[in-house]
Amino acid sequence: MTLVPQTLFGRTAAVLLAAFLVFEALAFAVVWSMVIRPLAERSADDLAAKIILAAQTWVELPPETRTDYELELAFRHDLVLAESREPLPEATDAGYFAALAEAALSRRSGQAVTLKQGPDAAWDWLEIRVSDTTLRVGYDRQRYVLEAPLAAMGIFLLGAALTVLTALVMVSRSSRRLRGLAQKAAEIGRGQDPERLPETGARELRELTVAFNRMAGEVRALLENRTVLLSGISHDLRTPITRLRLALSLLEGGDAALVARMERDLDEMNRLITDMLAFARALKVDDLVECDLNQVLDDLAQQAARLGPLRWQPGAPCRARVGEAALRRILGNLLDNARRYGGDAPVELELVRGKADIRIAVLDRGPGIPADQREAVFRPFHRLETSRSREEGGSGLGLAIVRQLADAYRWRIELEDREGGGLAATLVIPV
Repeated sequence: MTLVPQTLFGRTAAVLLAAFLVFEALAFAVVWSMVIRPLAERSADDLAAKIILAAQTWVELPPETRTDYELELAFRHDLVLAESREPLPEATDAGYFAALAEAALSRRSGQAVTLKQGPDAAWDWLEIRVSDTTLRVGYDRQRYVLEAPLAAMGIFLLGAALTVLTALVMVSRSSRRLRGLAQKAAEIGRGQDPERLPETGARELRELTVAFNRMAGEVRALLENRTVLLSGISHDLRTPITRLRLALSLLEGGDAALVARMERDLDEMNRLITDMLAFARALKVDDLVECDLNQVLDDLAQQAARLGPLRWQPGAPCRARVGEAALRRILGNLLDNARRYGGDAPVELELVRGKADIRIAVLDRGPGIPADQREAVFRPFHRLETSRSREEGGSGLGLAIVRQLADAYRWRIELEDREGGGLAATLVIPV
C-alpha cells in the first residue's frame, strides 16, 4: 500500500494541500510576528497605563466621590475598580492577552501582578497595590482583547482556502475529461462505437479531444475495412474451392485415398476461412436483449448432445440482458473445445446466478491447460499442440473469438483447474 495518490486529482490535491499548509504556516508566522503580537503588546501596554492611572486617581480622590468615579469607569471604559476587601484566588487559565496585561502592569507598577479568578467569567481580574491600598481591577475581555488582526488572518485563510478549492475543482474537471477519454478508448478497444466526446474546454483538452475523436473514427473505419476485406477474400477463395471440390467429384480413375485427402484439405481451408471471418466480425457489438439464459443453454445443450455426451440440468428461469448471438458463439466455442479435449467423459454445463454476476461454466475431464499458458491460449492461432491438423487442435481461433466477444460486452472468461481433473471454463456476466 502506497501513500502516494495514484490519480491525477489525488496527486494535484496532495501537492496543493502541502503547498497551502506550508504557505499558511509561513504567512501566519510573518503576520503574527509583524502585526498581531506588536498590536497585542501595544494594546496590553495601553490597558496597563489606563489601569495604573485609574488606580492612582481613585486613591487621590475624596472617599465621597469615588463611587461616581467607579461608575464612570464602568460605563465609559468597561473597567471595574474597587478596594479589595478579600484576596481573589489566582486564575488557572490565563489567556495570551491576559499574560501580556500581567507583564505590562508588573512593569509599570513595579510589583508582581497576576490574573485572578473574579466574580464574572467574561472579565479578567487583577489586584494592584497603590499607596498601601489593594485595589481590585476588572476589564471587559471582549472590549480589550485584540481581535481585528485575528479576523483579518481568518479572512486571509479563507481566501487561500477558496483559491485551493477553486484549483481543485478545475483539476477535477480536467481529470473527469481524461477519465472520459480513457473510458471511450476502452470502448473502442472492445469494438464498440462510442459517442463522440464534446470538443469544448481549454485549448489543450479541446485539441486532445479532437484528435481522439478523429482517431476513434479512423479505428472504426479500419475495423470495418478489415471485415469487408476478409469477407471479400473469403468469397473469392470459396469460389475456387467450390470448383476444386466439384472437379474432384468428377474425377474418375484417380487414387481414392489421394482424393479423400484433398477433399479434407479443401474442408480445412473452408473452415479456416469461416473462422477467420468470424474472428474479424467478433468485435461487432449487437444490442442487448432480455432473454432466459436457461432457455439459451438448453438449446445449446441439445445441439451439443448430438455430437457427444453432455450433462445439463435446467433450473429456474434466469433472465438477463445480454448479446444473445455473442453468448451463443462464446458457449458454442467453449463446448466445442471441451468436447474435443475432454476425451470420452461427458461435458458438463452449469449456470449459477449470484448477487453480483451470472456464472456459466463448461466443465470437462481433459488434460487441462497449464497455468502459464492460460492467457496465451486467447491469442489468435496459438495452440498447445505442435501439430497443425484439425483433428488434433483446430485453427487456433476459437478462444481468441471467445475473448474478443467477452471483452466487447465487458464479460470475463476464467480458466481454472477442475477438481478431480480437467478444465473449468467459466463465462462471468456482471449483473
